[in-house]
Amino acid sequence: MPNPLIMPLPVKARGAEIFAPLAHLPMSILLESALVVPGFSRYSFIMTKPFLQVQAKGQKLVLRDEEGREWTEEGNPLELLRNLLRHYQYPSGGCPLPFCGGAAGFISYDLGRQLERLPSRALDDLSTPDFYLGFYDTALVVDELSREVFLVATGLPEKEPRQAQKRALARAAELSELIRNITPLPPPRPLPAQECPLYAHFDASSYCEAVIRAKEYIAAGDIFQVNLSQRFSLPRLFDPREVYLRLRAINPAPMAAYLNLGEWQIVSASPERFLQVRNGRVETRPIKGTRPRGSDPVNDARMREELWHSEKDRAELTMIVDLERNDLGKVCRPGSVRVPELFRLEEYATVFHLVATVQGELAPGKDLVDLIKAAFPGGSITGAPKIRAMEIIEELEPVRRGIYTGSIGYLGFDGNADLSIVIRTLIFRKERVYFQVGGGITSDSDPYAEYLETLDKARALVRAMGFDEEKVFRSLVLEKPGKEEGQPWEQPCSSTGA
Repeated sequence: MPNPLIMPLPVKARGAEIFAPLAHLPMSILLESALVVPGFSRYSFIMTKPFLQVQAKGQKLVLRDEEGREWTEEGNPLELLRNLLRHYQYPSGGCPLPFCGGAAGFISYDLGRQLERLPSRALDDLSTPDFYLGFYDTALVVDELSREVFLVATGLPEKEPRQAQKRALARAAELSELIRNITPLPPPRPLPAQECPLYAHFDASSYCEAVIRAKEYIAAGDIFQVNLSQRFSLPRLFDPREVYLRLRAINPAPMAAYLNLGEWQIVSASPERFLQVRNGRVETRPIKGTRPRGSDPVNDARMREELWHSEKDRAELTMIVDLERNDLGKVCRPGSVRVPELFRLEEYATVFHLVATVQGELAPGKDLVDLIKAAFPGGSITGAPKIRAMEIIEELEPVRRGIYTGSIGYLGFDGNADLSIVIRTLIFRKERVYFQVGGGITSDSDPYAEYLETLDKARALVRAMGFDEEKVFRSLVLEKPGKEEGQPWEQPCSSTGA
């Protein structure tokens, strides 16, 4: 097939501005560098109207084409995904932009069950697909530094050159028409301050008990570290598009995302890269170590110093770096895996993080699916050793993680990819909103401090939905796993005014 058609557009805008007129369309996706970080995040990607949709659950794939025809295939979902990516691939280097068409969407944490034999204890109450991907033949690519906008059209699924060119031109014209009226984003409108109970599967004491149990496994030598999380839910009171705009204003992130996938709307402000591939070069950027931002410059400086000199956090990050080096080593050229940066302190709107960078070069004959098989899910959100940590997560967390700590991003038809770790993310489904937060547990962990750290990580999400953080956390209601979705709330929500 010919190289993709690439057209510079006569407009300068941010990714969220370009996406605004498309956000309501089913299967529309924004992958946004809402915070530009040199060497990390620069481009945003907008997609809509895929020519193919693919959902996986267990050994079953459900596929739907652009005409609405639907069919199923049985087998290993990652091998079926590999076959699809190969069918639509074009040569690496055929596109000068980071993304020129490919599969985009989410990969659930629970895809790990297709990679490792794990116990089945946690309740799969949301029945989240193992992955949900659209295959996109067109995209808008925004350089967030220069505000330049490029339209990319591949002509897929057509393969014959003349037919592919004809489709590419038609799809480019269609997409140009959809975004012809781009306007600056207004400031996020104030939402009425809400008072509402926060539903959780852990309260403080039960979370602390889970931390103590995790520490017992560490003392017994089962694991060195494990990531323990808890899920919260609230009623769905606002348009997720408005919540996304508020969240990106409150907590701009280098790997932000908004996905409108039918019954799922996903609002993400992730600071963490799981995997990036550029012309065969692989990078992962695990995060371990978090401190809340201070209330003033003096407290900010104190928190920075505390995190930078924390032996616990440095030891934790070093363990995960070793795990990631091992994972990449399974599919990278021997001798190519390296750690150019072991400790880096990064500053975000609500927290500080300690971050490392691990890089390698894919070995000949290895592709994106091989890389996912080797590294998924990310070590920073499981623990070490990974498989035993995942078994313990299944025991201690009452519900399946679903999208949380999976990945959001794209797998390009040219072999490039960029995937986040799904943290700082809201999941809108039916009449509820779900979010999950957690932290790394080590032998030195203080159970109640770990519980409070999860609340620190949740603050920006709660604020973006218009809730009073302190009142919400005080109103926490313990919810037993298995409660039927859509049951009446024990306590009503009320508005306290603008």
